[in-house]
Amino acid sequence: MSHLVLTIGPAHTLRQAARMMSKRRIGAAVVIDQEHAGIGILTERDLLDSIAAGEDPDAELVAQHRTEHLVYASPDWTLEQAAAEMVRGGFRHLVVVEGNDVAGLLSMRDIVRCWTPADAGAQAAADLPVASQPVTTTA
Repeated sequence: MSHLVLTIGPAHTLRQAARMMSKRRIGAAVVIDQEHAGIGILTERDLLDSIAAGEDPDAELVAQHRTEHLVYASPDWTLEQAAAEMVRGGFRHLVVVEGNDVAGLLSMRDIVRCWTPADAGAQAAADLPVASQPVTTTA
């Protein structure tokens, strides 16, 4: 699980969000909206869907494309529980919440890394960007 999570605001454009995600080589950002209860998420899929629909990434706002009804994980969930929930819900990122705070973000990539044998995982980890270590940015 990544403890440092990219957070963005609902007023960011999709292009701004995409640039921040691309710079950090991550596939999701947590959306925090001070005027809206709950936590949202913007994923690569949300960006692709918007572009495929012919929408302008400089005009479309994160607020219009974020997913708001999320399944949240608890820090004490096992990887098996998290993976099962991801498969059941058809998503690849799981926001981990402790109390009312975002504790981290778990991706399918994080789970695969944990389940890869150490000897095979060393080479695989060396070939992958450090996507599980995003930098915190708040809007």
